[in-house]
Amino acid sequence: MGARFGRGTAPWMLAAAVVLAACAPREPPPPAVNLTGFPPAFRDGYVAGCESARRGITRRDEKRYTQDRQYAAGWRDGLDVCGKPRKAR
Repeated sequence: MGARFGRGTAPWMLAAAVVLAACAPREPPPPAVNLTGFPPAFRDGYVAGCESARRGITRRDEKRYTQDRQYAAGWRDGLDVCGKPRKAR
């Protein structure tokens, strides 16, 4: 037979589930830039460069960065654009 819980247990279990879900790691949002029309390698590099700027750590595929000009250009652009402070509107 399954375990039985008292009447007051359900709200606590729900609260624990909500807290645990809030602590789950989240992926950063995609860049707020329209990259339509750019080659896939550039887009991949841009996203990695932007994530590097936002997280403060270098995130890139070193092999692609040294061998693929499009990826490297996208990475540098993403790092530059996402690393700049946003102007107040």
